[in-house]
Amino acid sequence: MIKDYNCSYDDMAMIDGDLLKSLGLEIPDVYMHADSMAELSLAVKEQSRETFCKLPFCHTVEAEAMGGNINYGDEKGGPRAKEYVCKSVEDVLKLPEIDFSRGRIHEVLLACRTLYEQGEHVVLQVSGPFTILNTLIDIRYVVRSMRKTPEIMKQVYWKMGDEILKFIEISENYGADMISYADSSGSVKILGPKMAAQVVEDFTYDFLKKVQRIVEGKRLVLLCPKTTYTLLGTEKAVFRDRKLSVPESYGEACIEMIGKVPFSGQMCIKGAQNFLNSAIFKEIAIL
Repeated sequence: MIKDYNCSYDDMAMIDGDLLKSLGLEIPDVYMHADSMAELSLAVKEQSRETFCKLPFCHTVEAEAMGGNINYGDEKGGPRAKEYVCKSVEDVLKLPEIDFSRGRIHEVLLACRTLYEQGEHVVLQVSGPFTILNTLIDIRYVVRSMRKTPEIMKQVYWKMGDEILKFIEISENYGADMISYADSSGSVKILGPKMAAQVVEDFTYDFLKKVQRIVEGKRLVLLCPKTTYTLLGTEKAVFRDRKLSVPESYGEACIEMIGKVPFSGQMCIKGAQNFLNSAIFKEIAIL
């Protein structure tokens, strides 16, 4: 049985307008240009007293790189689809592969490199298929296709998944030593238990096995607990206790575990300041 993780955090927190003004930065620059991204990411880290920097500041980067039309928003609302570029899931399959050497997605990678060169630990936040699709197509067509043409949807998952894998792999060259993977638009609360379990079978399990081969021994992937719960509920993963050197925050524990375990996911990345008094880190072991 798949349980839902009741997250108390916003899917993507808004950028602090006062912080932007204090830095002399503006929207949409902080979404589009590497130097502004890096400066804001470091400032957010220092303001929130976290242990690592996070990039990017929205979930629309991959979709835009595949042809999505994005409204960058303002301080009251972040980037989102300006209009859908696909009218069917078959249209999604026709979208181009991502060119990581240009555009906003390249700026994100350059910002990661800037922070890495400044001695920072960098978390690259990547999106799962449903989150990407939510920017490209009316999600109603996706759910309909899941019911009527599941084999085509499997192709769509992997169309997204192959691009995500390349993003994760390339980001190592830019200093991103941690990856955050979230797909809240495809949670059990939205899809229901039966569909959520089918997505794990058709995509998530095999996808994460491929991710593991990319990062193992070098980096750490922070899974959204919603993803963790779907894996546990379908018996595709288990928790394994890992002893930490000292009691420390979840963020500090993640840094300690870089290269030692491939996956974490016991709590949300936004709860990185939560303290692990037991000095036990929960590895997510994919079976």
